[in-house]
Amino acid sequence: MFNASVLQQQTLNRPASYSGIGLHSGNRVNMTFLPAPVGTGIRFRRVDLEGKPEIEARVDNVAETNRSTTLAKGNTKVHTVEHVLATFAGFQIDNAIVELDANEPPIADGSAREYCKMIHEAGIVPQEDRREPYKVTTAIELEAGETVMTLFPGSGFKVTCTSADKKGRFAQFYSVDLTPKTWERDLAHARTFCFYEEIQYLFTHGLIRGGSLENAVVIRDDAILTTEPLRYPEEFVRHKILDIVGDFSLLGRPIEGHLVAVKPSHSANCEMVRRIAAQIRKPADAARAFAPPPSPASSPEAVADKGTALGAMDIHTIMKFLPHRYPFLMVDRVLSIEGNKIVGIKNVSINEPHFLGHFPGHPIMPGVLQLEAMAQVAGIAMLKKAENAGQIAYFMSAENVKWRKPVLPGDVLTIEVELTKSRGKIGKARGVCKVQGEPVSEADVTFMLMAP
Repeated sequence: MFNASVLQQQTLNRPASYSGIGLHSGNRVNMTFLPAPVGTGIRFRRVDLEGKPEIEARVDNVAETNRSTTLAKGNTKVHTVEHVLATFAGFQIDNAIVELDANEPPIADGSAREYCKMIHEAGIVPQEDRREPYKVTTAIELEAGETVMTLFPGSGFKVTCTSADKKGRFAQFYSVDLTPKTWERDLAHARTFCFYEEIQYLFTHGLIRGGSLENAVVIRDDAILTTEPLRYPEEFVRHKILDIVGDFSLLGRPIEGHLVAVKPSHSANCEMVRRIAAQIRKPADAARAFAPPPSPASSPEAVADKGTALGAMDIHTIMKFLPHRYPFLMVDRVLSIEGNKIVGIKNVSINEPHFLGHFPGHPIMPGVLQLEAMAQVAGIAMLKKAENAGQIAYFMSAENVKWRKPVLPGDVLTIEVELTKSRGKIGKARGVCKVQGEPVSEADVTFMLMAP
């Protein structure tokens, strides 16, 4: 997940594809790994659904953790993502799109072996921006049922794990310093496994419908049922570490620390990631709690600093950065600014002038104005930097534009933007507009900073 020698973000050089069946769904599925721009992270794209919706691989999108990790956004779901995520994390790939034409990646042989072959086929290339690992500075602990986890400070990413079933059978121990080499050699070939007495329960609850001895190891009493010998002496605990690597990548950034885990599970893994995310947010939360309110008379440079500390801007502050005025100012408030991410809101009122003609008797906010709102919020993120003070952000282009649902009078439009590239006067950003948490539009926008 983190190697000091890899300083830049990485993506794939070309697409690579694989077909098979899903472990739990039993559905036939085609999967393609695609390159992605800096700052994209790992995203799952359901090409079988209208609009090809995407789900970011972030812990906030975890919906289920029963025997696997499921991501969901709105009505879109992708099940059993952990092996794919572990492969990207193991190879230290920061940005990629995973296209699927069903609701679950192909399980292959129950390990990440086939996914590794896809990465070798695609190739890995460095990108312009640097990686930003989270360096653990204080121990983070979790106890949940039989699971005990502690994440300690350390160099690189190390996982030490003990696993066993509820009866204490097949207790195994393994420890590994994760690098691309140790990932592929020591973890990637470890297959998923289950106990024989669990099979009937899993099947009656709609799981393992694609399971067989071709893609899983079954333990019955003291016997191990498999189509081939065990690949490692400690294959079961190594697979547990494989799952940890995948689930921990849901933090959205590499980790530099030493994880000690006893009897881990997907549920505990994801809860631990939430605790790590909360630890990362603590300094920013403390700054917001104790920072003084911004002065209306502050300069744009000073306001930018305070806006970042507070994570918010009111309309008076926004107008110090944006030249737009009624009826074309599409941002009423900035809720937060954290790193390259910014969140703004637009209160959609029936008094908006465009509702007179769009459409009489059935008012709908034009999609192009939602696109403009994304560009304005992205512009604020660029203009808040002191070196860009006094300039104007000119909207240049938009790509991958999708409008998903109508925006109506009375809605509160939440505009989430992440800067993906900033070089000189050119900026690029990924924007998503939401109403009540549901995406209504999205786009990749490009803009240029110029003096007025």
